[in-house]
Amino acid sequence: MKKPSIVQLNNKFIKDENQKKRFEEEELQKRNRFMGWILVIMMFLFILPTYNLVKSYVSLQNQNQQVIKLKKEYKELDANTQAEKQLANQLKDTNFVKKYARAKYYLTQEGEVVYPIPGLLPK
Repeated sequence: MKKPSIVQLNNKFIKDENQKKRFEEEELQKRNRFMGWILVIMMFLFILPTYNLVKSYVSLQNQNQQVIKLKKEYKELDANTQAEKQLANQLKDTNFVKKYARAKYYLTQEGEVVYPIPGLLPK
């Protein structure tokens, strides 16, 4: 094999330039490290509010579902209440009370025979 014909000079200028180059590389590494820490801090500054925002959104969705469920229950209870009020108003009528007692409790007068038919109970 042939030896390279390039000769490296080791004078003061070359040593100073090499040292200057090492200092610049160290400064560049320090700057990159500093920028890396800044990037990590910025990521945390964005991650924490994003986490809180997602948590709040999930909580809001759960509350919306609960509100929908409660509205549905309210409608059902309101319908039941209206039906009960209507029945209470109808029970003020003596003829209706007689029909209701005959249909629901199979009450009869003397000599009567009751034939129960499903679905005829007054509501």
